[in-house]
Amino acid sequence: MSAAPIAFESVLADLDEQGLRRRRRSVRRLSHDTADIELDGQPCVDFCSNDYLGIAAHPRVIEAFMEAARLHGVGSRASHLITGHQGEHARLEEELAEFTGRERALLFSTGYMANLGLATALVRKGGAVIGDRLNHASLIDAGRIARASLEHYPHGDAAALEERLAAHGPALVLTDGVFSMDGDLAPLPALATACARHGAFLAVDDAHGLGVIGANGLGSLEHFGLSAKDVPALVGTLGKAFGSFGAFVAGDADLVETLVQRARTYIYTTALPVAVAAATRAALAVSIAESWRRERALALARRFRALAHAAGLPLTDSMTPIQPILLGSADIALDASRRLLERGLFVAAIRPPTVPAGTSRLRVALSAAHRDSDVEKLVASLVEVVCPE
Repeated sequence: MSAAPIAFESVLADLDEQGLRRRRRSVRRLSHDTADIELDGQPCVDFCSNDYLGIAAHPRVIEAFMEAARLHGVGSRASHLITGHQGEHARLEEELAEFTGRERALLFSTGYMANLGLATALVRKGGAVIGDRLNHASLIDAGRIARASLEHYPHGDAAALEERLAAHGPALVLTDGVFSMDGDLAPLPALATACARHGAFLAVDDAHGLGVIGANGLGSLEHFGLSAKDVPALVGTLGKAFGSFGAFVAGDADLVETLVQRARTYIYTTALPVAVAAATRAALAVSIAESWRRERALALARRFRALAHAAGLPLTDSMTPIQPILLGSADIALDASRRLLERGLFVAAIRPPTVPAGTSRLRVALSAAHRDSDVEKLVASLVEVVCPE
């Protein structure tokens, strides 16, 4: 029996009715040193970018990319296990391992592929995967694709995780370090303790923590003082604080070698372009040498929170550059985003299924590239849009 055809018009009409249809926009960056962009031809300040350190267009990063492209071309031409793995890839993996304090690191083309590869390599069919209910979609899909028994515990509830581990025994536990739509941190010490007590394997996707959180920018694990023993697998992305593209998994040598042999999303895909690897090496070096960028991004987050709190704006509990303003319905969030754009500020409306129903929001993302005046204008505009008299 053939599958029933999808009623595309009905699907799209339903999304329109619920205010959930997404539309792409054309963006052009107006400056390498600020968050000024042109959105569908309209100049505005970008408060949506994950370039937290403002280094995506750093001169050293651009020069490293261009020089590597001149030497090696644009594409890597093959997968890592054929002829795609080149010197820049190897050196970047070594530097990422050193940066994170792990024995080895393994590059993936995207964070999504890193999480899927990790789960499918480590979990046998019918095994258990347990994750936070607000995990990123890639972590949720990782458990599904691994054909595992997939369960979720209430957001940030380590006691609930412990109950599930007591029932399942050894399991793969997946969590974000910093939750991308809420900006809060997972209770990693309690999660690590629960996993150790029940023989579970803890993997943390610190996409939004690495480079930003911690005394040295080593992420949420450094923030909590956790070691590689506490969190055996660390997933990081390169397209956020490091301003580049791609991802990696870092861990001990046996873990990484297992991924090389069994992670299908590593084995069966083309390697990152060599120029991207070279640019990422430069970005990593910049993030370490120019620590003021991390301090600046966090200082702007504190400044935003102080001004927003004084103005009575509805804040969540976030110490990171991710500062959501919860508004409830998709229509209200969309209208607020539109009205901010009229004032020259781009703050995206985040709606289901990215966030749970009834929690649509404006997601403010702060960067070292923002000016003090940008933040002040944003708060003043939010007061007009969100809290009109």
